[in-house]
Parts: sequence; structure tokens; C-alpha cells
Amino acid sequence: MIQLQYIKEHRDECIERLKIKNVADVEQRIDEIIALDERRRALQQRSDAVKAEQNAIAKEIGMLFKQGKRDEAEAKKARTADLKADEKQLAEEMATVEQELNAKLISLPNTPHLSVPKGKSADDNLEVGRFGTMPELPADALPHWDLCAKYDIVDFELGNKVTGAGFPFYKGKGARLQRALINFFLNEAANAGYVEIQPPLMVNEASGLGTGQLPDKEGQMYAIPLDGFYMIPTAEVPITNIYRGEIVSADQFPIKHVGYSECFRREAGSYGKDVRGLNRLHEFSKVEIVVIEHPDRSYERLEDMKHHVGGLLDKLGLPYRILKLCGGDISFTSAMTFDFEVWSAAQKRWLEVSSVSNFEAFQANRMKLRFKDSDGKTKLCHTLNGSALALPRIVAALLENNQTPDGIIMPECLRPYLGFDRI
Repeated sequence: MIQLQYIKEHRDECIERLKIKNVADVEQRIDEIIALDERRRALQQRSDAVKAEQNAIAKEIGMLFKQGKRDEAEAKKARTADLKADEKQLAEEMATVEQELNAKLISLPNTPHLSVPKGKSADDNLEVGRFGTMPELPADALPHWDLCAKYDIVDFELGNKVTGAGFPFYKGKGARLQRALINFFLNEAANAGYVEIQPPLMVNEASGLGTGQLPDKEGQMYAIPLDGFYMIPTAEVPITNIYRGEIVSADQFPIKHVGYSECFRREAGSYGKDVRGLNRLHEFSKVEIVVIEHPDRSYERLEDMKHHVGGLLDKLGLPYRILKLCGGDISFTSAMTFDFEVWSAAQKRWLEVSSVSNFEAFQANRMKLRFKDSDGKTKLCHTLNGSALALPRIVAALLENNQTPDGIIMPECLRPYLGFDRI
């Protein structure tokens, strides 16, 4: 949530930055927020005045009774009753205004960093680097869904039978590849100083609100209405919410966590090559890195996280590119995001496998996640997260890029976890 003080003190700047995200009716929305805050403050002043008058009258009544002026005292008591009614009405009005103000604040996306490029869609993202060697495959190379069937390692039809589209079964060496990748990613993160967390797969509404999935992505999350829970779309949600409502010490920074979880997303789609096979699933495995950092160092930390993700792809031998997302493609909560895409040689297309983002104080403001700075003042933390990595498209690229007439060659870094060198 954007800080109200920032909106009031930097109205024009806030509007210009939100225009980069193509926010509709942004001037009107900002001015409505400012007007509601002014109304709330006016109501608060009136309420304070009413309370002050009640306190003054209470003292007068006591004095009047002591002086035997009962009639005057009773008149003052009648005035007190009127003031209490006024106070109640003002409190109700203020609660309504605060609720409306909060709803409008929560509906605003984060302001993007000033360096985020303008654009309408993914077509306008800025490529900032390419790494690795593009594999050369024969003309008859198979896409990963055919390789999965050929070697019986991922069964999409069985998943459709038992659950539905987007819920595959991993079998034999396919299941072992999943487990190997998860352990490899977790161990690499641990070596980089991330503390491992195994989070729950369901969160409550407050957690969804805290990290910004609600209300923005409510239709994309699997909900359990009877219990008020949501299946997590990423381990970012429960891990970041560990610190909801907390005040951490500045000497704890950076707070670095890594967690593996299953992830659940309703928006997977159902038609075309973009969603075929492992390209887009409703349930998938992912290892997530989360950092809580001092505001002065959060962009330095973002670079560290980018380096970590790139290092994983280098070790896997996958060619990849890094994109700086434009305003039209960056998420609701993010101030800056870099996407990592691997080259899928048989499909001849780039597949997104990681997003590394800095949310600045946006999530922290929603969660009331703060720290005591060296000057003794309580301030909002900055939060960051990144996929390190999401498995399905990594598996797709590994299968396609490493296929040979004699099987699919496994990367050296995975062989100690797998116990075999090829499928």
C-alpha cells in the first residue's frame, strides 16, 4: 500500500509514477484519497473538540454541585448528553470515511521505480542481457510433452483423469528430477546465506492482503470459503507474512529466507502452445527467496538476488535472457521487476522461469512491518522476493535442450542428487 503521507506531499509525482503502470483515472483516484483524508482529519478535529468540551463540562458540574447550584449543574448534564450523541455520530462518520479511504488506498498499485520503462505489455519489456550458448537441435527434435510421453516421466492425461488439466503426475525419473531440482535450489540458497523455511500451503485473508495478492488477484487464487483460507500462489506469501506486525532490529538486515512449496494458480488457461505440457500449470513446484532489507540497501540486494538466479541457470547450462519489465507488465505490488527467461530449443521460444522484484515499502506498509533505525525512529522495511527457481519450465527446457538419440543428458550439477546422468 502506498504511504498516505507520500500521496499527500508528492501528489503530482505519485500520479506520474502510477501513469507508468497505466493506472486508469489516476488523478481522480488520488484526489479522492486526499479529499477523504481531509474529511477524516476534519471529523477528528470535531470529535476532539466535543471530547474537550465534555471534559470541561464535567469539571464545571462538579464545582456547581459543590456550590449548591443544582439547576445549573443539571443543565450542564443535559448538554453533556447532547455532546455524547454528537461524539457517537462523529465516530460512526469517521469509521465510514476511514473504511472508504483504506479501500481506495488498498486498490492502488505500487508506484514503480523511476527507471521502470514505459510500455503497455510484455512486448515493451527491455532486454538487459543474454547468457549461455543456444543449443542446436536436429529438425526432428521433440517438444518436452512428447519427450515426457516417450520416456514416461510426466503423465498429463493421468493428471486430467484424477484432478483436471494443469495437474500432471511426475513418474519415475521425472519425479526424481523434480526432487533433485528442489534440493539443488534449496542447497544453493543455503550456501548463499538464506535460511530455509518450510511454509504452510494455505494462508488466511490477512496474509493475502499483506503481500498484495488480495484484492488484486482474488480471482486467480484457489479459495476455501468454509475456513477462510487461500491456497498459496507462491511461498512468498506465507514467508513474508512471518514478519507481519513485527518491528525488527536494523542489525538483523538482511533477513534472508528460502522456501520450497507447491504453488496453486487458477489463471493457467487451457488452449494453445503457450499452455501445453509444462508451460503453464495450475499446480507446480517452486523454490522462492525472500529478503527483508533496509530501504537504503534494497536495490543493492535486488542485484544480489539477480546474480543468485543467474548463477543457478549457469550451473544448469540453460541459455537465458534477463528482461526489465515495463510499467504495463510489472505486477500490482512491485516497484521494479526483472524476469529471467530460458530458451526452449524444441519450441523455439523463451519461457519465463523467474521474476525477481523489489516491492520497496509497499508490502511492509500493508503488513506494518517496521524496524528501529540507528536514529531511533521506527520506519518501514523494504521487501523483495524472487523465484529461484520455478520448476515446470526449467524441466521443459532441460528436456528439450539436452535431448540426444541416446536419451536426455542431465546437467553435471544435478547428478549427485539424481543418481543417474541421463533419462
